[in-house]
Amino acid sequence: MVRPRVLLGDDHVMFCEGLRSILDPHFEVVGIVENGQKLVADAERLQPDVVVADVSMPLLNGIGAARKLQKMKRPPKIVFLTMHADATFATEAFRAGASGYVLKSSPASEIVTAVQEAIRGRMHISSVIAGGVLGGLMEDQANTKRRAELTSRQKEILQLIAEGKSPKEIAAILNVSPRTIEFHKYRIMETVGVRTVAELTRYAVTHGIV
Repeated sequence: MVRPRVLLGDDHVMFCEGLRSILDPHFEVVGIVENGQKLVADAERLQPDVVVADVSMPLLNGIGAARKLQKMKRPPKIVFLTMHADATFATEAFRAGASGYVLKSSPASEIVTAVQEAIRGRMHISSVIAGGVLGGLMEDQANTKRRAELTSRQKEILQLIAEGKSPKEIAAILNVSPRTIEFHKYRIMETVGVRTVAELTRYAVTHGIV
């Protein structure tokens, strides 16, 4: 009997090796990748049935990778396995085409169940965040309006902030003063309705700006 093929994406290699041992009895693990760009490239090359990926990955985050995977001729099912117990992330994951969203704090059996459900064409989400996801999927108009209000320069700066760069580093990249970057940062925060850099980063990830 041919086992379903699974590709893993997570920048913590030791975690992935442990995950492989959990999945191996049920599926064929065809590869492990450490960043989102390689995840997309290897999915094109290996044609897995299911991709199991973290939300947070270098070069291209998991949600951005999921959007690219959906453009494949035969897109794989996508199950996120992540520490982000936030309905906002989960909501955006499903908008990006995910079939499952499992927390790393869940029992090991849950990721097996989520992959099996994805193969059957069903959705699976960890129960502790399920309630918030439906509401997130139902309300999007206000966020869409806020995103549209950002200028192209503000989106460029927001992307660099979300990538972890400091105002001084961003100023050097864009050839402006750090004070100008700080001004833009606070205008962006005001426009999208957040108060901290962490919230700003989450906004950028969930709205596909990084």
